Amino acid sequence: MNELRVAVRALDPITRVGVSACLATESGLIVVPDHQRLRADVVVAAFERLSAPELQAMRAGAAEIRRPTVLLINEIKDGDLLTAVDCRVVAILPRAAAVDGRLGDTVTSVAAGGANMPPNVLGKLVEHVEQLYREMLEPRGLADVRLEPREIEVLRLMADGFDTNEIARNLSYSERTVKKIIFAITTRLRARNRPQAVACAMRAGVI
Repeated sequence: MNELRVAVRALDPITRVGVSACLATESGLIVVPDHQRLRADVVVAAFERLSAPELQAMRAGAAEIRRPTVLLINEIKDGDLLTAVDCRVVAILPRAAAVDGRLGDTVTSVAAGGANMPPNVLGKLVEHVEQLYREMLEPRGLADVRLEPREIEVLRLMADGFDTNEIARNLSYSERTVKKIIFAITTRLRARNRPQAVACAMRAGVI
């Protein structure tokens, strides 16, 4: 099994060293040094809060590394949620997850195409997507997008936190087919990534 390469982003060097040390104890994961960050498979971003410097760092990291991101943070404001999703965040965990085993499992899941959004966060994302529909999609005639049955099946499994491999096994599809379906879903729904696609589908009442 190939090791997954993880880049750690944090403004506080102590936080970066601490999270890196926790990840280094996980089997199958290797923390890449900063000068090799473009080789990472997954990014772990750890912040106390999402104030202006943190948001700037996340935007810069998303533009540079372009990999799925796990965000370690204890509280996220409603207004910052879509920004986080737009910065490739597909999983949000409390900072305590760095030492209780959840972080390693989540990184592995995310690398396989999974996502991990707490129910309350997903609920807030649905609210933001509703606003997006009202203000952007409905005026452009895009609110009545229809999904195929197999796309709905994939969305339901995504909403339950299944990664690409698990979805493929559940539906007896190849991983390549699942990836094509997910790409079609996110394109049709004009979603930035998988969590927002799930939120769009929930808002539309199809899952």
